[in-house]
Amino acid sequence: MKETIDLLGKILTNILTALYEPFGFSFLLSFLAMFFYLYAYEPSAAGKGWKSAIVTWYQEFKESVFFRKLFFLVFVTSLILFRTLLNRQLWMNPLSDVMGGWGIWETVNGEQQLTTECIENVIMMVPFSSVVMWTFQEKVGRSWKRVLWYSGKIAFVFSISIEMLQLLLRLGTFQLSDIFYNTVGGVLGGLLYCVEMKARKRL
Repeated sequence: MKETIDLLGKILTNILTALYEPFGFSFLLSFLAMFFYLYAYEPSAAGKGWKSAIVTWYQEFKESVFFRKLFFLVFVTSLILFRTLLNRQLWMNPLSDVMGGWGIWETVNGEQQLTTECIENVIMMVPFSSVVMWTFQEKVGRSWKRVLWYSGKIAFVFSISIEMLQLLLRLGTFQLSDIFYNTVGGVLGGLLYCVEMKARKRL
């Protein structure tokens, strides 16, 4: 029992650390990225100096639901990109472990080590697909089958894109398990969105 609790504690610690590390960077990047949105769609208000730009940013965030949706979408996207591309070391052979990463244990130099990458891959995509469905809910529709299909497809395409960039840029390793777990996380995110929509209807 104690070993199980210790294992769960290590898994939870690894997951929280993985989410905590890029949090500040992602928040700052999202904040700055939305200025580009303002300059593209509100140039008359945002292009009058930095004070005016900050005031416009605050007003848009306060008044525009779509602006808030985009902000959160950029935030969760940057979290994923930080973990998968922006903070990765160069690998000599990105295809060295194509079939790896399916479990929470990996063998390194003959010893088993705990890894939570498979769990992280699922968790990362849950908020991403949920926010995507929330941001573009008018285009996606309210059918739960349609939501699950789009959330899974978007997560799959996004994961494939990341893996291909890792392969081309030699940042990390190309693994089929990453694509699978990311897609599962995307579907779970779509399911979470459906549950939230049904809960809102009942209120």
